[in-house]
Amino acid sequence: MKKNKIRDEQKGIIFLIFIFLVVVFVSFYSWFVLKPKTLEYGDQVIRTLFLVSDSEKNCIFSNVLIYYPETQKAAVVNIPSNTGAIYQSLNRTDRIDSVFREKGIEVFKSEVEKILNCIIPFYINIELEDFKLLTDYLGGLRVFIPSPVDVTCDDGKRYLLPSGAVNLDGDKIESYLKYVFPEETFTEVQDRYQNVATAFFTALHDKKASVFKSEKVFKKYYDLMSINLSLSDSYRMMSLFSEMDTELIKRQTVTGKLREIDGKELLMPTRNGSDIREAVQQVTQLLVSNSGAMVSRIYVLEIQNGTTIQGLAHNTAILYKGASYDVLGTVNADRNDYDKTVIIDHIGNKEMAEMVGKYIHCSNIIEETVDLSESEDSASNVDFTIILGKDFDGRYVH
Repeated sequence: MKKNKIRDEQKGIIFLIFIFLVVVFVSFYSWFVLKPKTLEYGDQVIRTLFLVSDSEKNCIFSNVLIYYPETQKAAVVNIPSNTGAIYQSLNRTDRIDSVFREKGIEVFKSEVEKILNCIIPFYINIELEDFKLLTDYLGGLRVFIPSPVDVTCDDGKRYLLPSGAVNLDGDKIESYLKYVFPEETFTEVQDRYQNVATAFFTALHDKKASVFKSEKVFKKYYDLMSINLSLSDSYRMMSLFSEMDTELIKRQTVTGKLREIDGKELLMPTRNGSDIREAVQQVTQLLVSNSGAMVSRIYVLEIQNGTTIQGLAHNTAILYKGASYDVLGTVNADRNDYDKTVIIDHIGNKEMAEMVGKYIHCSNIIEETVDLSESEDSASNVDFTIILGKDFDGRYVH
């Protein structure tokens, strides 16, 4: 009996030791894995997931902000809520907003990292009601509305918005995010979401003197946002964001084809996401370039089809727009039997011309000085002309 008692006591001690080790492990995990991150960026770009959701955990819009403090230049990458893929976190093909709704912001961020092929250390998640308050605190968000909106939906709710460059308060921003015209395209809806994201950072820039007067003042804003950083580090990061050149924020979005899968309309990224990954890499290189001229403005392209392949210039324009270039137009070249693709540099910026060519693997560059007196010539409004040849397969030059 005595031996059994000793054996039972030993088992009890072993069990207590096991419980102690479990508690230590959980504490270790909570401290080192789940604790807020610290803001460490050095001379690197800062990537932050910026997401607005509603009280039902529906993702209204999400963007990835890529910011390089050294040049104060930034890019905003739109992740449409219906971006489709086989998500490992769900173990099925679905919309990416399903990941957010079912698994939360951390897992959602991980899936976005896979789509863009980059690490995104930080996130800012704001519920719509709090976003409306933030909008009012910042004095409204300025957006451009091409035509006035006066729509009454089936549920009786009326959306009323003025036209032009207007400053919208929180309630109006909610309307701007939620209304959809019957004839409005998918791209136009995504543009509105990006308009709000860029307007938020513009307002932050314009109101930085008051928002970042002190950490105590900033706490009013911080309490309305879910950020995986402490108050002090959030204050530092958002202060950096307030210094960005908001006039030149480059905009990108995931592009692809809409397909219906299991009764859901999914946006399947072009070339399994290769295009958006390369576009993100391209724009990041622009942001961190040592050449100030390369990031001083958005460059304008004209794309000409020098082949007999229908739609080649149009599809190439979509690629370059996704890489934050401005495409003035697409036209047929002077002939349709170009063997080699050529890039004509109208502004004498060799480094930038090489960057434009690198995106489609084209090194055939010709420098051509445009006579500025010929103001009627369309080339005077274009920085680079791309003439597509037979060596271009729709994505790369071979």
